[in-house]
Formats: sequence, C-alpha cells, structure tokens
Amino acid sequence: MSQRIAVTGLGVVAPGAIGTRNFWSLLAEGRTATRRITLFDPSPFRSQVAAEIDLDPAAMGFSPRELRRMDRVAQLCVVAAREAVAASGVDFANADPYRVAVVIGSAVGATMSLDSEYRIVSDDGKTWLVDHDYGSPRLYEQLVPSSIAAEVAWLVDAQGPVTVVSTGCTSGIDAVAYGAELIREGSADVVVAGASDAPLSPITLACFDAIKATTPRNDTPETASRPFDGTRNGFVLGEGAAVMVLENREHARRRGAPIHAEIAGFASRANAYHMTGLRKDGYEMANAITTALDEAKVAPTGVDYINAHGSGTKQNDRHETAAFKKSLGPTAYEVPVSSIKSMIGHSLGAIGSLEIVASILAMENDVVPPTANLWHPDPECDLDYVPRTAREHRTDVVLTVGSGFGGFQSAMVLTTGRNGER
Repeated sequence: MSQRIAVTGLGVVAPGAIGTRNFWSLLAEGRTATRRITLFDPSPFRSQVAAEIDLDPAAMGFSPRELRRMDRVAQLCVVAAREAVAASGVDFANADPYRVAVVIGSAVGATMSLDSEYRIVSDDGKTWLVDHDYGSPRLYEQLVPSSIAAEVAWLVDAQGPVTVVSTGCTSGIDAVAYGAELIREGSADVVVAGASDAPLSPITLACFDAIKATTPRNDTPETASRPFDGTRNGFVLGEGAAVMVLENREHARRRGAPIHAEIAGFASRANAYHMTGLRKDGYEMANAITTALDEAKVAPTGVDYINAHGSGTKQNDRHETAAFKKSLGPTAYEVPVSSIKSMIGHSLGAIGSLEIVASILAMENDVVPPTANLWHPDPECDLDYVPRTAREHRTDVVLTVGSGFGGFQSAMVLTTGRNGER
C-alpha cells in the first residue's frame, strides 16, 4: 500500500455490551449474550434465540423526531459513531467537510421498520393489495439503506463521499476496506467507516428457518452458538454496530492521535458457485487470505491470531478450516483462532466491523478472545480454536475474515499501532 491507514477511533454497540470497553470485557471474559428473543413473540418459529441489545434510545439522547425517522439499524450505527468520533479526537467542526467521508455496511438495512410497516398496510398479511396511504411518511428512508450513512454524515457534517456497502455478511469488513481505499486514492482525509444491522424481526426468522441456517437449540440459548463444535447445528442471529475513524497514518501522527491499529491488507473474492453453499476446499477464501497477506507484506508465519468468521454452521466452519490450511500451510496449526459469534451471535452485515474492533482490542491487550461453548471439537475442525477461555498471547498481526451468502469471501490484515510502528 502506498499509504498506511490508521484506525484512530472505535465505537461499539453489541449484544451484552454498549461501548468499546464493555465489549472487550464481555469478549475477554468469554460471556455469552445469546438468549430467547424478547423483541417479539418467537414461539411460531423453529429458531427462537438471538443476541439482542438492551438499548434505551431515549437514554441515548435521541429525540422523538429522530426516533420516528430512524430505524433501529440507524440508531445503533449513530450510537457507535458517536463513540468512535469522540474517541478519535478529530475536530470535525473545523475540518474541511469535503475531505470527510462516510462508509457504512449493512446487509438488510431497516428490516424491522419494513417488517412492521408491511404488517400495518397489509392488515397482518390478510390483504394482498395494500393501500400505501397507510404507510409511514418515513417509509422511503426505511426502504433505502443509504439513509443509514446519511445519518452518520449529518453527525460529522461529512460532505465528501458518503455511501453504503451491502455485500451480505461481508458488508462490515468490505465497508471498512472501502473507507481505507478512499484515503489511499486521495478522495478523503478522514473516513468514518463501519457497519450496522438490526435484523431481528419475524420475517428474518422465517427466512432463515426456511433454509435451516439458524439453530433450533431453544432450550439453552446461552450455549446455542457453538462454532467449530461437533454439536453445532446453525448460527444464532444477532444485531449490532461498530464504527471506526480512519486516517492516513501521517495525518494522525501530525495531530498526535492515538493509533489503535493499521489496515495493512485486504482482498475480497466470490466463489461463483452457489447462493448459500460453499465449496469444501475453501479455495476462494484462501485466495483472499493470500492476497491480503501479500498486500500487507506479511508471511503466513507472521500472523499472530485469526479472527474467524466461525458462524457455527457445519459447512462454514469446515470450509473456513480448509481455507486456513490452504493459505497458511503448516502455520495454520500453530496460530490461535477464535470466533466471537459464539458470544454475540451473527449480526449479518455488522459482524465484520465488530470483528475488526475485536481484533484491534486483542492486539492492544495481547489477549485472544475465546470461542465460547466449544466443548466437543469437530474432528474436521482440528486447528487451535481457543476453547472457552481467553488466552494471553503477544498479538501484533491479526487476520480477520468474513464469508457471506452469494459466495462472498473477504480477508483483512490488521497490524498493531504500538508506538505508531510495526
């Protein structure tokens, strides 16, 4: 990379943890935030568990007008962005607004509002020919996911590039990578980048029930998410948001900003194979990993920790294990790997950004978060998946990966911000 991209601000809203410090405490302690769904009655569905956020919008300072305008997905994103912006120390009030950009990832946008609005206009599905006059006057903002990025842009008065990246479950990692590219190409000096998703609605549960992707383990929701475990039987839905402030490293150093990490390499691939299926050899993810490592100028032996996608489905965990072996060779058996989805569920497009923040915090603390609920390892998933308990481990380079429906596979290499050097 011709420019080194620094992360100078972090913000998180996650199940069981609002705020970056609380988020790290949850991960380091191996606590799970999965439970029976409380946002609506889940009893008609096969999978009735999720990782929910206990968010009080009024306590977060949202006005009644803002709450009417903003779906939960935008609320989560703005709360995370506020924390990241404050932590970065960037003086947005005096920055050139045309040099400030916003990139937000989201897989499903304002699902909750769209679900509730359809229920209203269709009289709970009884009416096929609906009358749009019964719809909310804010329905357009809920239909168009760009409204999420617009809310963050208003927060920092960003008048440079403002966009939404929607590549399914890799949206969060892809959005941050695109934000870094805007700085590299000279389109922005500062980028507020991250992702948000709030998909916990009846329509989402019904869709994943139909393909049996989510777990039916409803009797023990706190242990329902079991990545890499031989007893796993699907992922646990979640919600959340994570936002970062990105800058050119020299720009950050000139103003004396703390550098949490650098984005050293990134690559994305697709398998052109199947909408939900994955090839067993993991070739496309392996190719993305190899390319990202090459861009970062990091050898496989230089990776200290792998933050896995680790969704907890049979095929994903085996596919990912194969990809690590193919891309890293014998080193794959020596590098600790873990999945934070075991604790905070799978928040679709948001999870990639949450995993980036988790990776950065792992480097800052020299601690690898665990894979909770890993009691019975799958023999086909035979790497070091850090079961149940966090591990102290010198961590200067992290590989974080994402996998999504449509065959999307993304990989990012993060390096430490210790002393501003690597």
